[in-house]
Amino acid sequence: MLTQGPRNLITDVPGVLVGNARDARLKSGVTVLTSDRPFTAAVHVMGGAPGTRETDLLSPENTVESVDALVLSGGSAFGLDAASGVTAALRRQGRGFVARGHAVPIVPAAILFDLANGGDKGWEVSPYAALGEAAFAAAGPAFTLGTAGAGSGAMTATLKGGLGSASAVLADGTTVGALVAVNAIGEVTYGDGPHFWAAPFEIGGEFGGLGPAPKGPPPPMRLKGMGPGEATTIAIVATDAALTKAQARRVAVAAHDGIARAIVPAHTPHDGDLVFAAATGRRALVDPAGGVLAIGHAAALCLSRAIARAVHAASAEEGDLLPTWQTRFSA
Repeated sequence: MLTQGPRNLITDVPGVLVGNARDARLKSGVTVLTSDRPFTAAVHVMGGAPGTRETDLLSPENTVESVDALVLSGGSAFGLDAASGVTAALRRQGRGFVARGHAVPIVPAAILFDLANGGDKGWEVSPYAALGEAAFAAAGPAFTLGTAGAGSGAMTATLKGGLGSASAVLADGTTVGALVAVNAIGEVTYGDGPHFWAAPFEIGGEFGGLGPAPKGPPPPMRLKGMGPGEATTIAIVATDAALTKAQARRVAVAAHDGIARAIVPAHTPHDGDLVFAAATGRRALVDPAGGVLAIGHAAALCLSRAIARAVHAASAEEGDLLPTWQTRFSA
């Protein structure tokens, strides 16, 4: 049986730090995951409309073995500028992959579409590089969930989305965590009720403790009224186990089950659903086959819980186009 880490955040994984930055008028923001030293990372994409930067280098056959930070951002393609802000901050610290005497920070990134969420998008110069740098500067063990960071302007089919996180400690002491910005084309709750699809995996009432929805006919499928590329759930799962890039990729693949269990439907042609996997290497992987299986399973469960926590924690703001879970079901 899994137990929560002390914070129930991805930063329960030793070595992981997370920072948020947001612009309330813009209704958008950036979340950065980093560490005090480079870490192994991989990625797996299952949505049909992803937006990414530097993800090819994460393939197991490619040269670079570790990264300096991972970025989740709002802003659609404009949000990819957030990684430039993080890269600049890392360069000032002298961090990065060394090539002919130059340190080149490695900062893969993924974006979600939040341009049509009611915020002021009339900028002349993209704000995302500055937001990325601010999020990196704020990185630490504690961070805000809900309407924060990359989840600041996120929406689902029926409710306001947000930023979520959760953690778990395995029986052997390995820690696993998830971080997610939920901007899904599908629903995270069952029909018109307050029950989360992720309810069977909840630990300790972390998103309301209501349990699964009462049995009945399946609810009709409802989708956010958007076109291809106008939604996306982007996530990071992390562990303190020492994983190769190939093993980390298997964890990212397994973690996608967490999206499918918490959002209905998921992995559509309209979403850019993507999961990064990060491994800080603080613990030896004693049983490679069984260990990767257990970490992947825990990552999927953490990601389902993080998705529900994101929506559960979202806060209402002026100009919102959808209600929050709290205003709809707790008022």
